Amino acid sequence: MSTIQYLLDGFAIAFQWHNILFALLGVIIGTAVGVLPGIGPMSGVALLIPVTATLTSGLPIEMAATSSIILLAGVYYGAMYGGSTTSILLNTPGESSSVVTTLDGYQMARQGRAGAALSIAAIGSFVAGIIALIGLVLLARPLSKVAINFGPAEYFSLMLLGLAAVSGLAGKSITKALIMTVLGLLLGTIGIDAVSGIARFTYDQPVLFSGIEFLTVAVGLFALGEVFKTIFEKDGNDEPIAKINRILPTKQDLKDSAAPITRGSFLGFFLGVLPGAGATLASFFAYITEKKISKNPDSFGKGNIAGVASPESANNAASGGAMIPLLTLGIPGSGTTAILMGAFIMYNIQPGPLLFEEHPDVAWGLIASMFLGNLMLLVLNMPLVRVFAKIIQTPKRFLLPIIIAISFFGVYAVQYTTFDLFLLLGCGIAGYFFAKNDFPVAPLVLALVLGPMIENNMRRALTISNGEYSIFVAKPLSLVFLIIAVLWILIPILMKLRGKNVIINEEG
Repeated sequence: MSTIQYLLDGFAIAFQWHNILFALLGVIIGTAVGVLPGIGPMSGVALLIPVTATLTSGLPIEMAATSSIILLAGVYYGAMYGGSTTSILLNTPGESSSVVTTLDGYQMARQGRAGAALSIAAIGSFVAGIIALIGLVLLARPLSKVAINFGPAEYFSLMLLGLAAVSGLAGKSITKALIMTVLGLLLGTIGIDAVSGIARFTYDQPVLFSGIEFLTVAVGLFALGEVFKTIFEKDGNDEPIAKINRILPTKQDLKDSAAPITRGSFLGFFLGVLPGAGATLASFFAYITEKKISKNPDSFGKGNIAGVASPESANNAASGGAMIPLLTLGIPGSGTTAILMGAFIMYNIQPGPLLFEEHPDVAWGLIASMFLGNLMLLVLNMPLVRVFAKIIQTPKRFLLPIIIAISFFGVYAVQYTTFDLFLLLGCGIAGYFFAKNDFPVAPLVLALVLGPMIENNMRRALTISNGEYSIFVAKPLSLVFLIIAVLWILIPILMKLRGKNVIINEEG
């Protein structure tokens, strides 16, 4: 079958009434999640995994998996758009990738051009989403065919690269990111060893034999962590929001935004494909690029519409690009895709090269639904800009109890153990302290998901080579992945040390 035929089959799945409903629900919730400062796509997706599991409980496993992933992906790219609303209206990023949008978006809002900024953000997000999806369609099958030839040694090295990439780029401190990665790997070893059948770190507690549940940890660290942050730091101030007059952008706005949207979309897509680069880096690069090539760089930071169009396009294109390594190689490129990977595994579906062979309905149904979801986002967000702006004004005293209730009921509905509720609470408190001390939680979640797979592939490779570790450097692809992984961690450290030496020399 050709790629076009697979895509048409995917649209047949995406256009089933319940999948249309799930996609619509996903983008609406995603936009709301992005609009609410502090929650972000990772928290939103983690929070809704147990909800989707409950909603699809009566469906056959393949159909349930497709519908659930469609909804969660809708939350992901919906949240990427929604983050721009608070950035523009409140000067408060809904999530990290919208930080750059505040620089010019809020200035436009103060000049009475909030509607134009929000509309250009919506149009840029739509164009970027479509460009990223075309790239996904073109690259998905060729990449998965290449990856089918990977052995356990190549998989081990590739997963190590994914881990190194996210760890090397998360948070301000590489050391702290690596500490969180190791902590995630340690948590992943708890339970019955799949090879030897020996209980590891269970302390004779039967509840630990099945290991630490990824879902409980993710919901606790992200969703409850934000709740505790709001409570402990008394972050409940209501900010005045900018007034929205004209919603549609002018012809000049569209003309000034066309090239930045295109550049931001392509740059964001290619950076999104790289494991660990992510939407935040893409939006920063897009903004810097626009400023460098602009004829009037001094206008940036003072309400230049290109400063909204390019980074908003880049962060949405990056979210589409991040789906490529997840679906074709089974390597999450970001914290949110790591959570999505956990959702796949919950339904006994392994993302990676065999996904397109063994579960084509899930893979192509998801890709087709993303086309549909991006169209829904544009149609919804243009007329509903004022409605979503009102969500920002939801008092924290109403919002926090809802998040807590969804977290506890959702985890209990999937796990059925009180232990997981205590673990959820503990992870929430830990999440708050991690965030307060700038310990990034995304590497921990990614390590928890990838850890068991890294271990299994390592042991399989060593079994094939009769215990010879040289197999990891003897295989050319495996060696390349290991070198890139080492460089990914070492280069930022060396650059940091070089920067310190330059400062010392200048002072001396």
